Amino acid sequence: MHQQSVQSPHPQQGREMAMTGLLTTHQVQDLLKVDRTTIYRMVEAGRLPAIRVGKQWRFEADEVERWLHERATLAPLERRLRAPDEPAPDGLRALLPLECAQMIQDAFAEALDVMMVTTDMDGQPITQVSHPCGFFIALMQDANAVEHCVGTWKQLAAAPAIEPRPSPSEIGLLCARGLIRVGNALKGMVLVGGIAPERWPPSDDRLSELARTFGADEARVKASTKGVYRLDHERLARVLRGVQRVADIFSHIAMIRQGSDGTPLPKE
Repeated sequence: MHQQSVQSPHPQQGREMAMTGLLTTHQVQDLLKVDRTTIYRMVEAGRLPAIRVGKQWRFEADEVERWLHERATLAPLERRLRAPDEPAPDGLRALLPLECAQMIQDAFAEALDVMMVTTDMDGQPITQVSHPCGFFIALMQDANAVEHCVGTWKQLAAAPAIEPRPSPSEIGLLCARGLIRVGNALKGMVLVGGIAPERWPPSDDRLSELARTFGADEARVKASTKGVYRLDHERLARVLRGVQRVADIFSHIAMIRQGSDGTPLPKE
């Protein structure tokens, strides 16, 4: 990134005037409601473009606005990804305190710096997607794109491997799953994804094909290829251990909440 000399907006100019030109890290923290460490991780992952000015980062206001727009776009998508409100009486949704599970998942996804979602064994999500990468967001603009995700996740459930292993997804990024067991039954999975393989990005032709398949804007998809998570072997091994750890935590919670007769305990 090139360096340039700029004058930072005065903090008393307010949010409206701050959203022009270049923003400081502190201003971006206030706008995105995240801490400084998260901002730096987003820069490193290519999710938030930044310009180096001396020893500090500056952020283009239109890029920050784009990120905010993407989050607003992703919110209804996450609602569409949710499973039906009436869970099966012995299903994972009935066994997990979902608000608590979401907080646990969010924390691990942020710490491991990967995407994460929890599904049943049919690939139907029971949580919202945590820490989604920019490439995923660019593809997930059409309601039909959801079905591609669910189909891929269902295939992962049927994979013979017991331990988490990285596998290529339909969008070309790596994903892995940790199985959630309750007693002798498999009830669901915790999935991690958004991880770039060694050969990334795909060719322009492949990106065009993905955009058509997912009903996404082709230019936006091609501009989002840096918005992925790049892990070395050590970090990947840590992520694989971490996803199974989350699955084990959920298994433990579900077992505690399940009655001795194998049915969920009544809600308080």
